[in-house]
Amino acid sequence: MAHTTNKAAFFDVDNTLLRGSTLYFLGRGMYQRGFFSKSDISKFVLANIRYRLTGKENPDEINRWQDAATDFIGGHNVKEILAIGQDVYDQYVSPKLWQGTIDIAQSHLSAGEEVWLVTAAPEDMAQLIAKNLGFTGAIGSKAESKDGIYTGKMLGTLLHGKEKARALVKLALEHGFDLKNCYSYSDSHNDLPLLLAVGNPSAINPDAILRIRALREGWPMHDFRRARVLNRALGPIISRLAALGTFITPRWGKRKER
Repeated sequence: MAHTTNKAAFFDVDNTLLRGSTLYFLGRGMYQRGFFSKSDISKFVLANIRYRLTGKENPDEINRWQDAATDFIGGHNVKEILAIGQDVYDQYVSPKLWQGTIDIAQSHLSAGEEVWLVTAAPEDMAQLIAKNLGFTGAIGSKAESKDGIYTGKMLGTLLHGKEKARALVKLALEHGFDLKNCYSYSDSHNDLPLLLAVGNPSAINPDAILRIRALREGWPMHDFRRARVLNRALGPIISRLAALGTFITPRWGKRKER
């Protein structure tokens, strides 16, 4: 689709576009295909739960999550992981997408505006999601690779908090977006830098702190969750605890040595 304006809409992914964690679904798909054992994945899962439950701008927590987020793909072939990523999208991600969020994104595309995903999840996976949904593109945390193999390290820093806003400004300069006429969407107060970087912020499935801020500022709010009150109070805790159980389900093959 030809884009006729200098406007764009930027969407967070986890719990804004998708019910759950992109990185968790990728880890689950790799585990079930025998890429690593429960002990290999435990650091990643526990770091995910701890970070998601605290939700604080704590550098130590962010660094701990960043290390866990890249280490678990270290030593694996990039093309093979991307192929698994498509299977993960079809099996886990697609059924968990918020149709309401997709409809909002499509309305921007129909208006000739670009739609970008902005996420702390691996950029390769974010781009795959964007491609499947017909969005313009995606920016995310960049996993380092050498000779077609992931090193387990990250290029730059985790795309989180203020880093999202910095990446957004860079993207706007590269593509000629006028940020005061652009839109951004997120569920988390941690994304306030992303929301405040544009002239038209909106909250989708907001957490309690973001809901208060959105009400105070008069930002549009969209909540696509069922049983919102219960979900708001217990959903994040229950979903992360339940996540631990999925890693004891039968896998599809024997473990592959790195």
